[in-house]
Amino acid sequence: MGTRRRFRGRITGVGSTSGVRVVVGWWLESPFGAFADVMVETAAGHRVLLAPTQQVVDLVATTYTFDEVRLEPVTVGLTGDGPTRLDVASPSLTLTADLGGRTPLGTLLGLVPPALATSPAFATLADPVARAVLRGVRTRGVARAGRREYYGATDVHAVTAMSGRFDGTDLGALAPVDPPCRFGFSSTPRRPSVTEVTTTIVDVT
Repeated sequence: MGTRRRFRGRITGVGSTSGVRVVVGWWLESPFGAFADVMVETAAGHRVLLAPTQQVVDLVATTYTFDEVRLEPVTVGLTGDGPTRLDVASPSLTLTADLGGRTPLGTLLGLVPPALATSPAFATLADPVARAVLRGVRTRGVARAGRREYYGATDVHAVTAMSGRFDGTDLGALAPVDPPCRFGFSSTPRRPSVTEVTTTIVDVT
């Protein structure tokens, strides 16, 4: 089967009225410890990876497709005054996202035992449903370097507002993630959201 690596955390996917789409991976448990990385696609289709260490770059940039890679610190945090807010900061990007309630999909996912929901077998079974219901979303597939990837989601919360800047330019207001991001075989849902997920990456030998 080759090497199997698991990453547990949250993926935040948002679009903006400027046309920039942003995907933030906030990984609480991983082979590299806790870290965050960001994938940005501009309105012109330029895909940028922001990653905090060379170790993360070496994995992510060989698993997904980017036009540019930037090695820079990325911090993510939650604040709870009023609406829960996600704050993301790096030299290239600042992003604040207000989080809303659990989505209907998140409610359905909560009915599945976590050990089952995060397994590659369940991701394989769920993939045809995800493809039919959520435009651009896959729960399993083959990434670059022949790696197999499995996304096991356990909860989804809506993003209700956002603000931020990328390379000094204002992102504008919240918008759907449309068109879907083109970093790999799967995009985040069209509706801006935060997904609790366990990602399993298998290097096929």
